[in-house]
Amino acid sequence: MQLSATPYEERLTAPRSWWLISFLVGVSFALILLPFGTLPMLGGLAGGTAAAAVVASSYGSVRIRVVGGHLIAGEAKIPVAALGDAEILDAEEARAWRTYKADPRSFMLLRSYIPGALRVDVTDPADPTPYLFLSTREPERLAQALRAARDAAEAA
Repeated sequence: MQLSATPYEERLTAPRSWWLISFLVGVSFALILLPFGTLPMLGGLAGGTAAAAVVASSYGSVRIRVVGGHLIAGEAKIPVAALGDAEILDAEEARAWRTYKADPRSFMLLRSYIPGALRVDVTDPADPTPYLFLSTREPERLAQALRAARDAAEAA
């Protein structure tokens, strides 16, 4: 069954401070190239800033979507029928599940600059992944979208 609308979509963009850091990387490249003259210095500023901005943008371009009966988190695409209960994690619990409670077999979409997360059990017996750990700014909305998609898949 194909759902007609996307019930949930989130892009885990990099925080604003990373763009300032990108500019500072460009400034440091400019300072390194300062002894070679004005043109190399300006090239270092532009090139260093652009390179750091590309890295920040690519790291922050990952998406989490629930569409067409599937959860798409980064490169992973999992049918919602293979997912169990979702547990909303506050900042402290999310940190615990990222560190000492973490299972190395789990799928983790981590973004350290996002405090909240959602932990979703994988119920497919053929899948060795015990759970998904997804950093998200809106864990309640994601959990609700997963429940709605799972209910729609079961009703079909």
